[in-house]
Amino acid sequence: MKPNEQLHRGLEERHITLMSLGAAIGVGLFLGSASAIKMAGPAILLAYALGGAVMFIIMRALGEMAIHKPVAGSFSRYAKDYLGPLAGYITGWNYWFLWVVTCMAEITAVGIYMEMWYPDTPRWIWALAALVIMASINLIAIKAYGEFEFWFALIKIVAIVVMIATGLAIILFGFGNGGVATGISNLWENGGFAPNGFQGILMSMQMVMFAFLGIEMIGVTAGEVKNPEKSLSRAINTVFWRILIFYVGALFVIMAIYPWDQIGTTGSPFVLTFEKIGIGQAAGIINFVVITAALSSCNSGIFSTGRMLFNLAQQKQAPAGLKKVSKSGVPSVAVLTSAAVLLIGVALNYLFPESEVFVWITSISTFGAVWTWAMILLSQLKFRKSLSPAEKASLKFKAPFYPYGSYIALAFLGLVVGLMAYFPETRIALLVGPLWLAGLTAVYYAKGFNKTAPTDNQKAA
Repeated sequence: MKPNEQLHRGLEERHITLMSLGAAIGVGLFLGSASAIKMAGPAILLAYALGGAVMFIIMRALGEMAIHKPVAGSFSRYAKDYLGPLAGYITGWNYWFLWVVTCMAEITAVGIYMEMWYPDTPRWIWALAALVIMASINLIAIKAYGEFEFWFALIKIVAIVVMIATGLAIILFGFGNGGVATGISNLWENGGFAPNGFQGILMSMQMVMFAFLGIEMIGVTAGEVKNPEKSLSRAINTVFWRILIFYVGALFVIMAIYPWDQIGTTGSPFVLTFEKIGIGQAAGIINFVVITAALSSCNSGIFSTGRMLFNLAQQKQAPAGLKKVSKSGVPSVAVLTSAAVLLIGVALNYLFPESEVFVWITSISTFGAVWTWAMILLSQLKFRKSLSPAEKASLKFKAPFYPYGSYIALAFLGLVVGLMAYFPETRIALLVGPLWLAGLTAVYYAKGFNKTAPTDNQKAA
């Protein structure tokens, strides 16, 4: 590989640790959790715990391959090597697309949140500013990206930990509630623990899984981590516990303090909790935290899309110019290309400032996420079968419950897709998603990508 086509290993363990924490905490936890609670009631805790267990299996499967072969592009490269060039091509471009869509929604979110402080400034200006700043950070160096993501994640984590601690003080000691402990009876009063029954839990599952989009991004960093074995294994092993603490823990506290059927009717539950103990600027504080969460997601999205384009170019499944790397070790052309496409999001904010188009578009990301996770599991199953007995024994990071864990996780993802088809609100994703995949397949054969270099396994054979 030429010097100007090689990434730098500039991410340290503390970057990966905080990035992995931040990846599990999105804007949805701060403002979007209310809609999920309305579907399942307090039983949403079970949905997040179940989804978290499945994500742990998926991440262990990814970690098994990423630590054995740490490369840029991660699961797209593994899909190519173990499932074939078409699978790698679709997985890479699909992941690029879903993050482009997500980033469009996130820069729009920044504009919406900034309206609280600057109501007379057009939303598109803040969207453009967010895009320019995040793209610039990604162009400096991989360490610059890591540092910003470190601090963005830290802000989110501190806010949630303080909220959980404050909530526990209210529950146990009546802090801010006149000394009267609220207890946790709200979890089963007001209609019961699962007021909408098992159907309510099922209805919430697609939203719960969408909240976990981004956790797999840890694997994309494999080609730029200084010590992949140590950093990635530690980050992946704590996925389930992070979800339990930051999602289940936070929502447990919120629903114990407030009746579940009142959450979301009077603002963010995070704001309400801080206001309850007398913090008058709670709304401003949470607004700042949510803006950093949106910027963090946009920052990660530009990083991920740039690395995916870089990997596709390396595999001769995208224009060759996209694999050019700057002197600081950043795939600059790929990053700039993704940022240029994101200008469409700025234009939409300018042309349709009150449109709800992003609510529809982002549902497509759920389909893209499920495809990505399924490709990770299928690649890992084929990866294991490709190893000799000695190689299997020497694996440094094995996925647990193989192969049954992977099959169970695949079945669960199939259930999520079935639920998306069943409920009208998410059905659009199953119309647009397959059309997108069909379009990618058509381009793959029209451009002759099926005649490019063989996979690593084919070379070995």
